[in-house]
Amino acid sequence: MSIVIKSYDRQYIAAAISIWNEIVDEGIAFPQEEPLNESNGDEFFKSQSYTGLAFDDETGEIVGLYILHPNNVGRCGHICNASYAVKSSIRGKHIGEKLVLDCLAKGKELGFRILQFNAVVATNIHARHLYQRLGFKELGIIPGGFRMPNGTYEDIVPQYHLL
Repeated sequence: MSIVIKSYDRQYIAAAISIWNEIVDEGIAFPQEEPLNESNGDEFFKSQSYTGLAFDDETGEIVGLYILHPNNVGRCGHICNASYAVKSSIRGKHIGEKLVLDCLAKGKELGFRILQFNAVVATNIHARHLYQRLGFKELGIIPGGFRMPNGTYEDIVPQYHLL
């Protein structure tokens, strides 16, 4: 599978919100609790510094996406944050890795100096292994920082990568 990442365009809203909402509905990675619809989803994706869509170059299907935006303002405005989503039916094929690598390059291109993840759930082992392999540094543990769908709390492990 050959993956090409392109900038978000409204014509792909249905596929983008479908993939995004899979992660929201799973409730184990994104902080959001409400799914996107075509109206607020388009606004959400357009409001980011960059939204990248991962296409299977052979089929033209959207298989993943990421959003990139400032993590803070002012004196901390050089730090960006991102979220990644891969279509559940094709996870495990290194699409997430391609999204993160593209995001690192795009963040640098946009003038950010650091990519920081605020809320990587400690039990999200696949993401944590990927981030470590790509050179991210773990900043410690925030005990009980993420509320799971069943009402329990999991630790979060903030991460950063110099761009």
